Amino acid sequence: MKIQKILYPEVGRCMEQEMYFHFGGKIDTSPTRPWIIEGTQAYKQTEQRNMERVELDEVQKVITFEKHGKIWFDTYFNGFSIQKWMKYTVLSEVSLKLTLSGKFRVTLYGKEAIHDEVNESVFSRTIVETKEPKEFEFSYKNGNGKGMYTFWLEALEDGSRFFGGEYVGNIPKEQVRDVKIGIGICTFKREAFIEKNLRILREAVLENEDSPLYGHLEVFVADNGKTLEAEKLQGNQIHIYPNRNLGGAGGFTRDLMEMRAGNDTWKITHALLMDDDIVIEPEALVKTYTILSILKDEYADAFVGGSMLRLDKQYLQVESGASWNGGQLNSLKRNLDLREAVNCLFNEVEEYTEFNAWWYCCFPLGVVRDDNLPMPIFIRGDDLEYGLRNMKHLILMNGICVWHEPFENKYSSFLEYYIIRNQLIDNAFHCPWYGAKQLKREAWTRCKQEIMFYRYKNVDLYLQGVKDFLKGPGWLMEQDGEELHKQIMAAGYKAQDVEKLPMAFDYEEYEQSRKTEDTVNARIKRILTFNGLFLRARGENIVPVSMVKSIMFYRRKRVMHYDVTSHKGFITERNVGTSLRYMFRTVLFLNTVSGKLKKAQNAYRTEGLKLRTEAFWNRYLGLK
Repeated sequence: MKIQKILYPEVGRCMEQEMYFHFGGKIDTSPTRPWIIEGTQAYKQTEQRNMERVELDEVQKVITFEKHGKIWFDTYFNGFSIQKWMKYTVLSEVSLKLTLSGKFRVTLYGKEAIHDEVNESVFSRTIVETKEPKEFEFSYKNGNGKGMYTFWLEALEDGSRFFGGEYVGNIPKEQVRDVKIGIGICTFKREAFIEKNLRILREAVLENEDSPLYGHLEVFVADNGKTLEAEKLQGNQIHIYPNRNLGGAGGFTRDLMEMRAGNDTWKITHALLMDDDIVIEPEALVKTYTILSILKDEYADAFVGGSMLRLDKQYLQVESGASWNGGQLNSLKRNLDLREAVNCLFNEVEEYTEFNAWWYCCFPLGVVRDDNLPMPIFIRGDDLEYGLRNMKHLILMNGICVWHEPFENKYSSFLEYYIIRNQLIDNAFHCPWYGAKQLKREAWTRCKQEIMFYRYKNVDLYLQGVKDFLKGPGWLMEQDGEELHKQIMAAGYKAQDVEKLPMAFDYEEYEQSRKTEDTVNARIKRILTFNGLFLRARGENIVPVSMVKSIMFYRRKRVMHYDVTSHKGFITERNVGTSLRYMFRTVLFLNTVSGKLKKAQNAYRTEGLKLRTEAFWNRYLGLK
């Protein structure tokens, strides 16, 4: 049985070569690379000579070697996560099939990270020779079952060629599960992303009889913007549903309901929820399918999660699983450079997780019941709450990922409302220890910060989110989600082209502000003067629209909040009287929440259960 294919960089998906293979060595004490001493002139010359001896044909997917050319596959996409495969699936032994011509030395070895060291164990070395392309199989029978299995090749004559390969395992037919995945996508006016990803799915899976996933995939798209050309995009396995704009929660729930409604025909076993604004690697879907097909019985209810990698820096991992902690979100394995083998090995280390975001999250469709649908909380927290409610095991593996635009490039003022309101809803169900003391401390910190940034509208949105939660689940049930969202959006700051703003844009000033560092003395002074509010204002500044710091606003009269990706922004101005009024309003309001908070939490834990039901969602979505 094919377990994992050897991948190559692909135009339109990812061209970061070192996420697939290395032409040069990077570890000075490796038993498989003893001749390389990193940091010395010998290392640099050896690496450069080796790169000149290996040539990749990106179109034909063939690698040609001169004599003594070498290539390593201890990478994010081509390493084999043996420890996880053996833990979660019935796979017990694995072999490597390679198609080669010429003469090669093939070395199979394993890697494991312990503390700050990388341990390598060589399992076998074999010399093969053939004039014509031929498939060879190499067994990892001497492997230790730890960390990552991988291999490296050294050509022993000029013109030797590598044509590809795969990891395989012998799995008895009776242990292979019948799996069919239903992909659920929610979109709002992202036509270009949807059309591209549907095209990739057609070419790689839906119309490709050679794919292991062929015949085992259905695609469901909830079109919240009602802008997709359904007749053009739909097919036998692609289903598009115009939907009310009720955010990610409304779109993904519509997908799940449609999967269940037609499942007598489709026979879907697992739902895979996936964002619309991503770039996908089809082999991630195949790997997910393979894992599900050979799961051990004790992990039959496991979720399979995909990591989020940055779309602008495709080698950089943003998150691989997460924990909630009552709102203090912990994104695991963040900011890892996946071109480095040691970081890929760190990914192999399993940590405590509570949910996986819905940019790529797969779970048994049996989880989705009439009384166990997502919460109608529009955006931010729907995936979190559903994971906290249903996830027992989360399988994360190198190579299962999507590329997504980084969140700091997606700032929206109106999110202040949803973040706190939905956090309180999630905590009502899953964090019984979260009370008025925690809310007051958190709300005051956040509102004080927004006042320092002169973003008074954000304070209004934040406090309104708290107020609406305190109204209880009955209020939420009665709302028209689309109309409420329009009101919330209208209450926030609107970004405009910087040319239209009443303040001159200067890129050097923006860069200087972005790199501003704080000092201990400056911080003390800012604290004592409430970030300079009680001192005379002087000048203006241009700051990033997100990831801002208080020092950027110190004693500034006017500030432009600039979004570098869209070249848009908005302006906020300091007003001492307004700042004092908002501080007073915030303190006054927070002093009234204690009794109301507990009452609202109890109501969500009882009456709020109706928000998860199919009867509620049919009415909320306007379905029969």
